Amino acid sequence: MKKVLKSLFPMFLLSASVALPAVEKPKAAATAPVDPYSEVQPATESLDLNMYQRIREEGLNHSHVMEFASALMDGIGPRLTGSPNLKKANEWTRDTLTKIGLDNAHLEDWGEFGLGWQQLNTWARMVTPDTAILIMQATPWSPSTTGPVTGDVVYVKVQAEKDLDQYKGKLGGKIVLFGAMRDVPPVDKALFERYSDKELEDLAGFPVNGNAGGLSPEMEARIHAYLERIKLIDKVAQFFADEKVAAVIEPSRDGKNGGGSGGTFFDDNGATLGRTPYKAESQMKVPVAVAAIESYGRLYRLTQAHVPVTVQVDIETRFTGDHEHGYNTIAEIPGTDPRLKDQVVMLGGHLDSWIAGTGATDNGAGTVVAMEAVRILKALDVKPRRTIRIALWTGEEQGLFGSRGYVKQHFGSAPLSTAPDQQALPEFLRKAIGPLDVKPEQKIISAYFNVDNGSGKIRGVYLQGNAAVAPIFAQWIAPLKDLGVTTLTMRNTGGTDHLSFDAVGIPGFQFVQDDLDYESRTHHSNEDTVERLQAADLKQIATVEAIFVYNSAQRDQMMPRKPLPQPQMEDQRNAPLPDIFPGAVAPPAVEHKQ
Repeated sequence: MKKVLKSLFPMFLLSASVALPAVEKPKAAATAPVDPYSEVQPATESLDLNMYQRIREEGLNHSHVMEFASALMDGIGPRLTGSPNLKKANEWTRDTLTKIGLDNAHLEDWGEFGLGWQQLNTWARMVTPDTAILIMQATPWSPSTTGPVTGDVVYVKVQAEKDLDQYKGKLGGKIVLFGAMRDVPPVDKALFERYSDKELEDLAGFPVNGNAGGLSPEMEARIHAYLERIKLIDKVAQFFADEKVAAVIEPSRDGKNGGGSGGTFFDDNGATLGRTPYKAESQMKVPVAVAAIESYGRLYRLTQAHVPVTVQVDIETRFTGDHEHGYNTIAEIPGTDPRLKDQVVMLGGHLDSWIAGTGATDNGAGTVVAMEAVRILKALDVKPRRTIRIALWTGEEQGLFGSRGYVKQHFGSAPLSTAPDQQALPEFLRKAIGPLDVKPEQKIISAYFNVDNGSGKIRGVYLQGNAAVAPIFAQWIAPLKDLGVTTLTMRNTGGTDHLSFDAVGIPGFQFVQDDLDYESRTHHSNEDTVERLQAADLKQIATVEAIFVYNSAQRDQMMPRKPLPQPQMEDQRNAPLPDIFPGAVAPPAVEHKQ
């Protein structure tokens, strides 16, 4: 998921294709006679260390995780939401989970997504003043060029709508460079990093925000800049279409420590001309490609030196439908305890990806380690007390659509604000005004465990502010210290599917992972391939996740919960206290639309 928006998710998430065969959804399990909010938690966990050893032996010495990885990434490839490849991946995961022994493997429809699309081929070359091969790919949901097209290159600089006037009538048939040429710093820091002991110690600390409540001024400014940028981009896209440009080329953003260089480029929502290019009513009107910074830089410098430049480009894409639906893959290991079998422990990650690579670290890794975790448990013939359910989400990259849809259908949701400024935001950023509508199934989900931070091994757990779970997880990870699992942090982490569960009061957790080259090189890039997966790390992740899921399924109590969210109370709780200042006069009441 786009990194910039990830940091916005925790505050807003509560605010809440190819047609696949319809599947009858399983009937909701009967609500177990237990209140997860009132269960008394034991001071000491009852751990089955023999099972720890058996899981370690199977997961570390008899792993099949890289077989899953190659089959998914090499055999199927990138998995853009709504695409034919994602349909293949949905069906492959469903069928593979059945083959390894899980029950009730099926696909669940989370709703309409939008356009089905795939990239067939993209290439470009400079024709004059020299010949050169240019490194680029189509941006997702770009239309095709009319075969190979050749045009003069024009750099267009637009910082405000009025800047478009100077280009009116001058761009017909041109290849437009759109986007500032950024600095390309020397790669003088490691692109591949693991947490140091000091960094993990710092992560375990909880930073206290001095803001009085609500959003910080910095976050308000970021949201405002994002909205203004989106408004401008929509106008620029229409202008380019009206001008009948031949194609648009954009520069790739950078990665951490200068990783977005050397031919690496990033191709995601940040490169598209429009906020929702996957919707038929707002699809892109001109062909757009994103270029490696070195390719873009040469063209840019020549235009700034007033040297005539000609480029030939061929963007070949295919639309496969206007109203494709999205599906999650679901499967189970049934519970066996008469008292607890209707309760559920969930694990998963998102199956969809962007298109530049094969979606290996984001998030093929999370998909295949979840599959490997349940394979380990089935290979050991585990008979869990609670039902274990794996869920592989789609539509995550566009706004957690799959997990949010599943949670809304099964567990609950809150109404979203309809204020004009809120309706301008993507749905996942809109404010919830509550109250939360909770469904019966919400009380039978003990916990959800998510992996979506690349291929790096697990170093600990983000507790999402759940203080009651800290002493439990501390005991669970003690026998895993030799595998590098040492850190618990009360911090929240955002941008992925555990937030959908946390938003409705279900304990949802994302693991702390070594970054490796995720933020520097692979996150949404053409480098996101099997070569960037670390087999030893994936084996460790699957083993640790299997242990966490097993422990959750076997303990007498459900996992402790935070208080049920009350989004309708947030404004009131953050409002200034009345009558604090002597002599203050109340301002006239202003009606605010929620």
